[in-house]
Amino acid sequence: MTAPPNSDSRPEPAAAESPAGKLFKLIEQALLMLAAIMTLVAAGVEVWSVYQRGSIVLADILLMFLYTEVIAMIAVFYTGKGSSFVFPIFIAITAIARLIVLQGKDMQAENVVYEASAILLLAVAALVMGRVRSD
Repeated sequence: MTAPPNSDSRPEPAAAESPAGKLFKLIEQALLMLAAIMTLVAAGVEVWSVYQRGSIVLADILLMFLYTEVIAMIAVFYTGKGSSFVFPIFIAITAIARLIVLQGKDMQAENVVYEASAILLLAVAALVMGRVRSD
C-alpha cells in the first residue's frame, strides 16, 4: 500500500524553454503560417482559373481537396487535436487519385492497378494510424 501524497507537495515548475527551443518554435510557427498563406493563395488562383475557364472538371475538385487537406493539417498543428500523421496520408491518396484522373485513358492498365493498390495501402495505413493514435 502506498502512502498518501504529502499535502504540502507541489508539482515542480516546468523547466524554462531554451533559447534554441524558442527559436525553433518561432521558425515552425512562421513556416506554418507561410504554408497556410501560400495554400490559400494557390486555392484562390485555382478558383480564379476555373472562373475564367467557365467550367469545372474533376481534377479541379480534387486539387481543392488537396488544398483543404493542407489547411486541415496546419490546423492540427495549431490546435493539437487529431492525428497529424493521418493528414499527409489523405493528401497522398487525393494526389494519386488526381494523377489517375489527369492521366485518364492514356494510362496503361497495370499502372492503374499499381496506383489503385497504392491508394488501398495508404487507406489501410490511415485506418491503422487512426486506431493506434486513438488507443
